[in-house]
Amino acid sequence: MSPEPKYQRPKMLQKLSGKVAIVTGGDSGIGKAVAIAFAQEGAKIVVVFNEDQAEADKTAAIIMAEGSEVLLLKKDLSKQSNCIQVIERTVRHFGQLDILVNNAGVQYPQKELAAITEKDMRKTFDTNFFAQFYLVQAAEPHLKPGACIINTTSVTAYRGSKGLIDYSSTKGAIVSFTRSLSAYFADKKIRVNAVAPGPIWTPLIPETFPPEKVSKFGSETPLGRAGEPAEVAPAYVFLASEDGSYFSGQVMHPNGGEIING
Repeated sequence: MSPEPKYQRPKMLQKLSGKVAIVTGGDSGIGKAVAIAFAQEGAKIVVVFNEDQAEADKTAAIIMAEGSEVLLLKKDLSKQSNCIQVIERTVRHFGQLDILVNNAGVQYPQKELAAITEKDMRKTFDTNFFAQFYLVQAAEPHLKPGACIINTTSVTAYRGSKGLIDYSSTKGAIVSFTRSLSAYFADKKIRVNAVAPGPIWTPLIPETFPPEKVSKFGSETPLGRAGEPAEVAPAYVFLASEDGSYFSGQVMHPNGGEIING
């Protein structure tokens, strides 16, 4: 054959060495696990968080213990101006931006459709979806060929959730957003993918669900349990590294074995 197919990649000990990554919602849950995993792979990390300074400090300490550099940014990403500031501060501090992980999210479970308030609906969309849009928009001038964007969606984007109607809607929007962005950035050699976690044991669960639901959380999956943030983070590492160099416009599904069509 001419040319010959490539069967091997260079062996990489640190798959993200020399990269700078923004991880929103990086103080806890999936974001924290992703930030730590990226640091272990050699990336410098910008952890964006909204409220919990103590948890953000703990995350930063772990990242530094891994031998990496970290910048903590406390910002409410539901505001466009703050999204712009995150990108500007990152580039000013580290001089580059290679990986953008749009992970921050909120949810306000309601049993009745009528109980979903306009305030909560807008907050959910502003935080979960519009923040991703504004961050990508601000990041575009700084992204070079080889950069990548990874958006966090959810299993609820595919099967819905009667108790999380507004949340699920934002996650469906993120799937379409990811696919559209992948086409938009293809000519610029910038990859865009997403991860759709199933039930993952994060602080958001006991904070937003009643105790009876928390006690059974994840038991409905084929594997019979909730996943751990550390079990999801490798999907982000794969998509951010050269291992995922032929992936764009795709969604990975660490969800405990639930079959998702779409």
